[in-house]
Order: sequence, then structure tokens, then C-alpha cells
Amino acid sequence: MPEEDLIDIKFRLYDGSDIGPFRYSSAATVDMLKQRIVSDWPKGKTIVPKAANEVKLINSGKILENNKTVGHCKVPFGDVAGAVIIIHVVVQPSLSKTKAEKKVDDSSKKVMCSCSIL
Repeated sequence: MPEEDLIDIKFRLYDGSDIGPFRYSSAATVDMLKQRIVSDWPKGKTIVPKAANEVKLINSGKILENNKTVGHCKVPFGDVAGAVIIIHVVVQPSLSKTKAEKKVDDSSKKVMCSCSIL
């Protein structure tokens, strides 16, 4: 694989820490990046993605679609040889799991009313 086809990418997490940089082929898909992020997620973080579909990647203010390639992530202007692309990572748990967890949490809270007559 020619050196020009490789792109350095660093993933910026919600707390300002980074994963990477890693070298990817310009033909690698965004879905492949998400799977790598989930597998290399740092230990001890309060928010942890359980699957690639819980991860959103943002580059240049746009959410990247799973079927796009890394080559599409490059910014056409200011493209400097050897530069590292920083992609922001947002973890968004799936709604069905979140709703199920809320139902369990809500059921444990019971509203109790008490009256005192003086």
C-alpha cells in the first residue's frame, strides 16, 4: 500500500483525552473506525460504548456516515502531508436500552405520602 494512501487519525473523547493516532487506508470505512474505537476504548472511563452503533464520529462539524470512507473525511483545504486528522467521538447509548433502564429505575422509586394532623 503506498504511503500516500495512509491517513493518520486521532480520536478525541468526551473528556479531552485521545485514542491514537492510528494509520488507516483511505478506503477504510467509518464503521471500521467505530469498531476499532469500541475495542480500544480506555479502561476506567465513566461512559463506555458497548457496540459500534452507540458511537458517533464528528469531523469538520459533520456526523460521519458508516458507509463513507476515510478518504471522504479529509478536509480538501489545508491538507498538509503528515498531518493527523482529529475526529471527535460521541457516545450515544441506544434508546431502547436507555428506556428499559429508566423503567427499572422508576419502578424502584415509590411515591409515598404521609399526613400529620396536629
